[in-house]
Amino acid sequence: MNSPQFTAEPSPSPSPSPSDADPYPVPYDVIIAGCGPTGAMLAAELRLHDVRVLVLEKETEPAPFVRIVGLHIRSLELMAMRGLLDRVLEHGRRRPAAGFFAGISKPAPEGLDSAHAYLLGIPHPVIVRLLEEHAIQLGAQVRRGCAVAGFEQDDEGVTVDLADGEQLRARYLVGCDGGRSAVRKLLGVGFPGEPSRTETLMGEMEVGVPQEEVAAKVAEIGETNKRFWLRPFGGGAYSVVVPAAGVGDRAEPPTLQDFKQQLRAIAGTDFGVHSPRWLSRFGDATRLAERYRVGRVLLAGDAAHIHPPTGGQGLNLGVQDAFNLGWKLAAQIRGWAPETLLDTYQTERRPVAENVLDNTRAQMELHSTEPGPQALRRLLTELMDIDEVNRCLIEKIAAIDIRYDFGDGPDLLGRRLRDIEVKQGHLYGLLHRGRGLLLDRTARLTVGGWSDRVDHLADPTAVLDVPCVLLRPDGHIAWIGDDQQDLDDHLSRWFGEPAN
Repeated sequence: MNSPQFTAEPSPSPSPSPSDADPYPVPYDVIIAGCGPTGAMLAAELRLHDVRVLVLEKETEPAPFVRIVGLHIRSLELMAMRGLLDRVLEHGRRRPAAGFFAGISKPAPEGLDSAHAYLLGIPHPVIVRLLEEHAIQLGAQVRRGCAVAGFEQDDEGVTVDLADGEQLRARYLVGCDGGRSAVRKLLGVGFPGEPSRTETLMGEMEVGVPQEEVAAKVAEIGETNKRFWLRPFGGGAYSVVVPAAGVGDRAEPPTLQDFKQQLRAIAGTDFGVHSPRWLSRFGDATRLAERYRVGRVLLAGDAAHIHPPTGGQGLNLGVQDAFNLGWKLAAQIRGWAPETLLDTYQTERRPVAENVLDNTRAQMELHSTEPGPQALRRLLTELMDIDEVNRCLIEKIAAIDIRYDFGDGPDLLGRRLRDIEVKQGHLYGLLHRGRGLLLDRTARLTVGGWSDRVDHLADPTAVLDVPCVLLRPDGHIAWIGDDQQDLDDHLSRWFGEPAN
């Protein structure tokens, strides 16, 4: 039986409230600790499936400083999948997808497999605000000035204690509360890795010498010291990055005098820096949570992994965690998740984090001013003239090389599908609601009893060189083929039992 060109059903109604007999009423399905990019994105993903979400943020106000972060290709694709890309692009500045790996300057390889093959620089507070607004527009609740002080979980849910003594109840708790995550510590999950060996000062301030003098000195020092720069930021301010003298308490911000001292030690001048807008420090600690889930409590973003910022992967990794977790946790709450679906969050995302930790370790070694690492850097710089090497490293940083292990099958299986053109416009425009999607070039398959979770696009495009593709809500290819029974088996694997 042929299906219409594109079929979709509205999302089901919200899950029922607990019975009056429940001694621990559950007003929320999920409580998220932390309203950074990861927490806000997760809240929005859950709300696409009518999950009742409360986000708790311990800070009463957004961070006062404006740090520029970069959205890599895969994160830009995720924004496009949820209809957010145009809004984000308004506030960012595009630059080529190049020079990410250890700051080695090489041009972007041609023909990167994405319709969004660039880096977007955007102020950190702006991307946080945009994602929070998106979550709120979808119906998430956000409460600021609320810190998680404790919690207890049982077979039915999680009771969360706030610092002010208030208790809240939810079916699940997700810690998106950063590298010093209270949720992770209270959960007792180990966070093994390496502590900071070096630290770097970062801030924005004005300088007291001509721009030409700054540029000449930065170019001279940058030949060997890749952790040093002064870059015009606009409005007379400069972004200043300089190695610290040692490893200090990251909870204590550095002073302007610290910057002057280190600038003089490395550059022979402090450039007359003054009028700082904000000052901070970051280290090269590298740690990975032993587990991403214990019962009804999960971890995402920096609560699950930390690493040096080289390559600019941290925010991206966290947002991509949220994108992977959101639909799976929603499926669990809605009652249609296959038994092992929620466990695939850890089995898929933890290896990705391991790879990011490894590539940042490698990049930090290449930043060293010691003769051995400098020799290795020169060698890698030569090797990156080979297109395959340059392309491999860019795709790794941009997270478009990820292939989840879905078992035997074509190389495309488990990979994300780029934003191809379809008769309705662009593929990602069909994924705004966070549902699965069958791209059916045969026009003879059906999603049948899964139509409340999976949309169907018949005869979508000639771009695909395979008969049919089943996409998960995160855009990864879950099945390739043309047999209805085989499709049904995979629909059951990812989307549970069909509706009656």
